[in-house]
Amino acid sequence: MAITSTLTTSFKKELLLGNHNFATNGDAFKLALYTSSATLGATTTSFTTTGQASGTNYSSGGGTLTKVAPTSSGTTAFTDFADLTFSTATVTARGCMIYNSSDSNKSVATIDFGGDKTSTAGDFTIVFPAAAASTAIIRIA
Repeated sequence: MAITSTLTTSFKKELLLGNHNFATNGDAFKLALYTSSATLGATTTSFTTTGQASGTNYSSGGGTLTKVAPTSSGTTAFTDFADLTFSTATVTARGCMIYNSSDSNKSVATIDFGGDKTSTAGDFTIVFPAAAASTAIIRIA
């Protein structure tokens, strides 16, 4: 099993169809945690419970993300999210999936953490990169 860091292929197509609205008052996006038994990558089309992490203070489906308004710099358009914390959680995760919970739980991106990350009765925080043309989690160049 493996998790690959990528924007999913279905997401790229759905952008062209106008399925995803990243405006601050647009669609809701969530982040779910996954174990090393999950298979996530470019061909992932929607949220799945298969391989999802479980633990204290982590609920199936994950947490709701706070969006950073889309913008551009030079020839790159980008958007990002505020950091997400699962408070006082006991959970182990190898990666995560960002998905559009407003539109049939369609996948946006899968992210490999590079190894198992564990929290024991502490905060499990997903730290997003800076919202900039060369660092934002979602960039179109």
